[in-house]
Amino acid sequence: MLTAVAGPAHANAATTADPVRELARVAQRLRTTEPGAPGSDLRPLGRMIGSAKIVGLGEATHSSRQFFTTKHRVFRYLVEEKGFTTFALEAPWSTGLVLNEYVVHGKGDPEELMREEFQSSYRIWNTREYLDLLRWMRAHNVRHPDRPVQFMGEDNGYAGPGLFAEVTDYVSAHHPELLPEFRRLYRELRPTGSVAETVDENLAKPVAERERAAADARRAYELLRAQGPDGDRRAYAWVLQHARAISQTATLYAYYDFSDPEKIARAMLYRDQVMAENTVWWQRHTGHRMLLSAHNGHVSYESDHPEQYPKTQGEFIRQMVGAEYTNIGYTFGQGSFNAMDLTDPQEPYRRFSVEPLGAGSNEEVLERVSRRDYYFDLRAVSEPARDWLAAKRPTRSIGNAWPEDPYRTSLGRQYDVLIHLHRVTAADLLPTTRDRGPGPARRGVTGAG
Repeated sequence: MLTAVAGPAHANAATTADPVRELARVAQRLRTTEPGAPGSDLRPLGRMIGSAKIVGLGEATHSSRQFFTTKHRVFRYLVEEKGFTTFALEAPWSTGLVLNEYVVHGKGDPEELMREEFQSSYRIWNTREYLDLLRWMRAHNVRHPDRPVQFMGEDNGYAGPGLFAEVTDYVSAHHPELLPEFRRLYRELRPTGSVAETVDENLAKPVAERERAAADARRAYELLRAQGPDGDRRAYAWVLQHARAISQTATLYAYYDFSDPEKIARAMLYRDQVMAENTVWWQRHTGHRMLLSAHNGHVSYESDHPEQYPKTQGEFIRQMVGAEYTNIGYTFGQGSFNAMDLTDPQEPYRRFSVEPLGAGSNEEVLERVSRRDYYFDLRAVSEPARDWLAAKRPTRSIGNAWPEDPYRTSLGRQYDVLIHLHRVTAADLLPTTRDRGPGPARRGVTGAG
């Protein structure tokens, strides 16, 4: 139990209307956000996670150091103590495969791979903190070849050339008579430039052209699916998933029409559904226990911005796997982060800072629970704090662009577990070959989440 911090007279923790004392009763101290520290303070978190096979771990900004390093620390603990073997990130399926080749086989230089893969809206992942995580995962696999960890990308904003090569190489070997058709269907889809250039080109195309490309990608997937496995069922399952990932990306861009907010919402709905399906596919086909890293707005059970995000990835996953999914949200008191500057026409990434959100917000109360960083199981809270957690209040949910207003969030309905950090600092962005953020038309590819 943590000791509650004394609050102002109008919010005395001793009153039944104030949940601070009850939250302090169930809160567990988080001793550090730095990876590599002993994990004894995470044992209660392990009990909260229980037997879940997929654990969604959010973030209240897309680019603050302590959210990333705590994820690294939690993943280490889950690998070493709970048998977890996959770290899944809100990044493209093809990017996950590229980085996994480094993690599992040591192929390539991780800093160079991240610079090439984390562009456009995915620029936010090209950080020193994620480089440290990848290097630790590789070192773990060198030390423990009998129980390797893997890296997975579950998003669909980009389909890299490796996916197309996997599919066409398989078709060439197993169904050579179909190879000309696959080449025709993929002709306009296969990337020839960088990630940023490919995203730009896709969004610059007329909607009708994007719709035709999506139809071609879907045709290729259906054609491969109709063939069925030819020998190695596992190899066929993976190549079919690669073809599906290509189709998912083409379909996402077909839905984008920035002149129509309803179509943007449709694209975001499709994206969250795809991310959920890819995550569950990976878990079912590998049997791994997984830590899923994404924004709070994706891992949660309920959208706090339904106009743009009608249904969350977490809600889709829970419907697919039930109690095998558990999620963890983040809140913070104050600090800094990196984001695209919406006041600049070029929207370069830069550092922003925010002060405490103030009276009436969820954070104002959470700041008074303890002087130290902490976490607690929202399912274990008793009345009246449970009613307080169920109500919607202003809460910071910062994606890859700033400024924006706080969302109204029900912590109790959206998360199983909550981690609260008092102060965060901006992540350490690494230099890129194209060190600028995506323009207005690209904001929705990863959006606020």
